[in-house]
Amino acid sequence: MANEDKKDFNSMLHDSKDMPKFQTITDQKSIEKYGGDRMYFAPPIDYDRVMRQVPSGKVLTVGKIREYFARLSGADFTEPITAGIFVAIAAWASYQRGEDETPYWRTLKADGELNAKYPGGVEALKEKLEAEGHTIVQKGRKNIRYYVKDYESVLFDL
Repeated sequence: MANEDKKDFNSMLHDSKDMPKFQTITDQKSIEKYGGDRMYFAPPIDYDRVMRQVPSGKVLTVGKIREYFARLSGADFTEPITAGIFVAIAAWASYQRGEDETPYWRTLKADGELNAKYPGGVEALKEKLEAEGHTIVQKGRKNIRYYVKDYESVLFDL
């Protein structure tokens, strides 16, 4: 995200944008990719509520949150683009509040990757996750990314 210091992420977090809602998709490639045509959109605050449940020492992926919402709502899948945006909004809203913290650093991207778009970037996330007992590994030479080692073994069960 850009211009984080100029945005009110807490108001974004509480703006439901007429969600939750469902949409039926008709694109055959997308139906095959996601395993169905019934797509669910969860509001930003729902991502925050789930992210708050993850205890110290555990992690969660955006994909697992999406699976959880699809299962709860009876949808085939949860829309992936808004999911990524809404976890980032939850992270920045927590950062702006300064108290009543959402442990956003415990919500990872696919394959256990740290989300560089969270407040403080990768360095801040590494520090918080290592303090909770996780090992962070670097992958790549040019496009360097960071991951929680063996994240699958410490996934929080929704």
